Amino acid sequence: MNYVRLGSTGLKVSRLCLGCMTYGGSKWRDWVLDEAAARPFFKSALDLGINFFDTADMYSLGASEEVTGRALKDMAKRHEIVIATKVYNPMGKDPNNRGLSRKHIMEAVDASLKRLGTDYIDLYQIHRFDYDTPMEETIEALSDVVKAGKALYVGASSMHAWQFMKMLSLQKAGGLARFVSMQPHYNLLYREEEREMVPLCLSEGVGIIPWSPLARGFLAGNRKAGDNPKSGAGANAETSRAGTDEFAHLLYYREQDFAIVERVRQVAQRLGRPNAQVALAWLLQKPGVTAPIVGASKPGHLEDAAAALDLQLTDDDVKALEEPYRPKRVMGHV
Repeated sequence: MNYVRLGSTGLKVSRLCLGCMTYGGSKWRDWVLDEAAARPFFKSALDLGINFFDTADMYSLGASEEVTGRALKDMAKRHEIVIATKVYNPMGKDPNNRGLSRKHIMEAVDASLKRLGTDYIDLYQIHRFDYDTPMEETIEALSDVVKAGKALYVGASSMHAWQFMKMLSLQKAGGLARFVSMQPHYNLLYREEEREMVPLCLSEGVGIIPWSPLARGFLAGNRKAGDNPKSGAGANAETSRAGTDEFAHLLYYREQDFAIVERVRQVAQRLGRPNAQVALAWLLQKPGVTAPIVGASKPGHLEDAAAALDLQLTDDDVKALEEPYRPKRVMGHV
């Protein structure tokens, strides 16, 4: 495993981050693994040298943080791992139990610390942009979380580049803790972040940790046009997630997406590698990408992901993979 600095910080993270949305409780999503089924994946990740783990308070409504915290406490020393979690999404029906107000951030960080069973969070991230809360209120609260020692660094996730730049500027002007990372929607099927967000992060020294690097499994090549759960055909999908993941159908399943997957298949076949390794290798070679956030729900998923670290695609490979792409509307946070 290789380790790199997260953005311009001194924090060293593995080139792959284990995404923990898959672990928690199946009542939240039927493809989510319960604690007993999840623990082997944490062990595999640690055995592979992965030290970076990303979850969120809203995953399985807190159960993901609990599962993640217990597994890592049992299997690793706290100083050896980097735990990231997120705040923003509703955690209950109360109108203040969501968003990025000072009230919710202060209450949510304490709740996450309790569920994770740790004294501090390495990277505390805002899950989305909050249009109902002034930026100043949010960034001041996040900075106070850092000053209190409850988080070491703060990061952000999908939003418009102008919003991110404005928040970074306000943080700098106010001497507040600055965002050190951006978690954008970025993969071979969705490359709109290359227009503004990626150059912004490169300019500002912000680490990029893409979510859904395999397009929710689409790039692995196991999705079909008829998977759509709304059509009633989801039961015939190759995986449980493919047949029930309505969000994936909002993001992908266009004709060009299948054309790109076919290019991935062709390159993978020529190289003798699985689709997933080729798709990850492409992303890992992109400027500014620190650590794609990979999910794992079956044996071999993490080993495949780790193998992508040693796969160097040629310029011709990259050209073939990127050629079918056509511009898309902004997706994933609006």
